[in-house]
Amino acid sequence: MTPKTLLVVYHTMTGGTAQMAQAAADGAGTEAGVRVRLLRAPEAQPEDVLGADGYVFATPENLAAMAGLMKDFFDRCYYAALDRINGRPYAALVCAGSDGQNAARQIDRIATGWRLRSIAPALIVCTHAQTPEAIARPKQIGADELAQCRELGAALAAGMALGVF
Repeated sequence: MTPKTLLVVYHTMTGGTAQMAQAAADGAGTEAGVRVRLLRAPEAQPEDVLGADGYVFATPENLAAMAGLMKDFFDRCYYAALDRINGRPYAALVCAGSDGQNAARQIDRIATGWRLRSIAPALIVCTHAQTPEAIARPKQIGADELAQCRELGAALAAGMALGVF
């Protein structure tokens, strides 16, 4: 049986989203039937999207929205993948300073356009960074939140390997 490929695409500015994406990739990597590819958003290309069987999209919340480089990734890949990845599973991770809901909604809207299948509500980790200094400071995501990211990655990969998604 050919292994499935899970593509984890992320952007990070202060390290928090990178920790979350890595944790999801680590969790997914425990599934023998799934190969995990972890790519920064500027590196991810349409062929990466087309070559994957499932996705994790991870973004920081910037100005109450997804990060611009994540939007750039979607802009560059959207039309090349349109109607070619229908039904594939995805999950979203958001590293937020406030509530992260708008960033999650933006990813969900794009995924809806791609006709992807959400396997869980977006996992939002709130850092409560509200001052310029706190926003710019490198982030350290807590062990409990990273465990949730690992579990989400593992669940997505297991579902892919079993053919549930």
